[in-house]
Amino acid sequence: MNKDYLENKNIIAIRGATTSRGNTSKDIENSVVELINELILRNNLDPKKILSITFTVTNDLDACFPASIARKSFGLDSVAFLDCQQMYLPNDVDFCIRLMALVILPANTIINHPYLRGASKLRTDRC
Repeated sequence: MNKDYLENKNIIAIRGATTSRGNTSKDIENSVVELINELILRNNLDPKKILSITFTVTNDLDACFPASIARKSFGLDSVAFLDCQQMYLPNDVDFCIRLMALVILPANTIINHPYLRGASKLRTDRC
């Protein structure tokens, strides 16, 4: 990217999370698709402006990789993805999928961090 392109734009980190109904590929897929849709819609985001997304999942989710779902479902072939296991803590939200997306947005854009389903209690200030 050249300097002129980034003028009046910012690279922003958007956080979000959701929960899956269970540890199946279909349940995880439904949750990831909903989360990415909300990330895009709530922030009026052009998918071509997504630079990277890091997903973490709680240790009760291991049926598939969220990144592969996002890449396949949204055609995000140029996005850098990373899947990680969330640090274990007792009393964490079950079946939780978290993300941090680095995106390019115009300066002074108001950011909406999507916290959905059972993950909404993680950040009540952002729901």
